[in-house]
Amino acid sequence: MRRIGLAVVLAVSLFAPLAGAQPTAKVPRIGFLLGGSRGDTLPYAESFRQGLTGLGYVEGQNITIEYRFAEGRLDRFPGLASDLVRLNVDVILAPGTAAAQAARKATTTIPIVLVTAGNPVGDGLIKSFARPGGNATGLTMIVGPEIGGKYLELLKEAVPTVSRVAVLWNPLTVALIGVVKETEAAARALGLAFQPVSARRPEEIDGAFAAMSRARADGLIVLADPMFGSLRVRIADMARKNRLPAMYGLGEHTEAGGFMSYAPNLPDLFRRAATYVDKILKGAKPADLPVEQPTKFELVINLKTAKALGLTIPQSLLGRADQVID
Repeated sequence: MRRIGLAVVLAVSLFAPLAGAQPTAKVPRIGFLLGGSRGDTLPYAESFRQGLTGLGYVEGQNITIEYRFAEGRLDRFPGLASDLVRLNVDVILAPGTAAAQAARKATTTIPIVLVTAGNPVGDGLIKSFARPGGNATGLTMIVGPEIGGKYLELLKEAVPTVSRVAVLWNPLTVALIGVVKETEAAARALGLAFQPVSARRPEEIDGAFAAMSRARADGLIVLADPMFGSLRVRIADMARKNRLPAMYGLGEHTEAGGFMSYAPNLPDLFRRAATYVDKILKGAKPADLPVEQPTKFELVINLKTAKALGLTIPQSLLGRADQVID
């Protein structure tokens, strides 16, 4: 009896801590699809982490982020998205239309947070801005195709002598089709020659600029695209070498030496995306979270590039700029 009693005491002492222990909390895992390389997209990733930190999340402690980089090749997105689905991440953060479409094709159940989507309703990512209705929600980058006319208006104001405008765009980013059409209509209204030039892969950029030269373009609009963003230094250099004053749809282009840009503040959009992730992790359904549209665009002018091109920017335009780089 004494041996049996001792055994019972030992058993209780061994298993009592386990019985009273709390189960380990599951650490949420975020999948992050990025169009460029790790170095190119570092500012966006850092802004997203800042947004998470402000909400009480610390990467590596109470949240994990799985990064996947397309390295400027949008055709890699489907495989990267499928990889995140196999990992069974809790949320997929998808900057840009191509990344979002790849994520939607890969899963209809894992929540997707859009960032900088161009035309989420037209591209079938959501049913409406107020009630997305599926597994995707988040933030758009442009209000609509009419932004193309605004690009052209600002470029013409900065360089009144422009008469033949080329538009560099990526046909793989479906949302840009409407922007190209709107820009063409605006060019006709202003009596300008219009030359759309496409590039689907990084190796097509040289040919695109050669086509602009053959068309005798004297102005350029570079539409917002993840691939172009990852090639922003190269594109800015080629625009200068070809004596092309260029308007960009991403602010990062002017920081890389581009002439001027008109765009939402991307770091701010990525910080705000963290609020969507937080709500979803706390139980909100993407279908019920309204999609946000940008309310403020920033005009940035690079005076150093303007001087290199021999251009003098009107004071009226400089006075409206949100940032002037000199």
